[in-house]
Amino acid sequence: MSEFIHQRHKPPSDAPGASELILACPPMHSQVNLSRVVRAAGCCGVRRMIVSGRLRIDAKIARDAVDQIQIESHRSLRPVLQRLKEQGYSLVGLEQTTNSQCLYDFRFARKTALVIGHERLGVTDDLLQILDHVVEIPVYGRPHAHNAATATAIAMYEYCRQHGASLKCETGPE
Repeated sequence: MSEFIHQRHKPPSDAPGASELILACPPMHSQVNLSRVVRAAGCCGVRRMIVSGRLRIDAKIARDAVDQIQIESHRSLRPVLQRLKEQGYSLVGLEQTTNSQCLYDFRFARKTALVIGHERLGVTDDLLQILDHVVEIPVYGRPHAHNAATATAIAMYEYCRQHGASLKCETGPE
């Protein structure tokens, strides 16, 4: 029988993670959701987030990620996303739409700006118009969609899985 030794708070991997992934967040209804997005982004190695609306982050939820991520607050996402597109970033929306692709079949470009939607309203029509791609996460039950923070964590994990394929979990003694 295997023995398991509890190892909380392992040091982060030396791998770059999602250092070229940028998150773009609309004004979020809940500071808890935004704080959870920040925490998940920190775990994935995201270095930059663009947030529109009032920046309200609960440091107890976001934890160390608040200090690791450059979080920019802008009045509107569209002009910032257009500049990122000009800089060679692929704009990928996380939303259920016509012609959206399943997240698990989609190949992320290394330079990606992931545009997440508002908890209730999703990605707005004006932002959908400028996106290069839209991905969605399959849902196998009800409700019909994941929570915004949960969906963002799943999408970031898939990005990291694709671009950090050489990373492996450390194994303990055998």
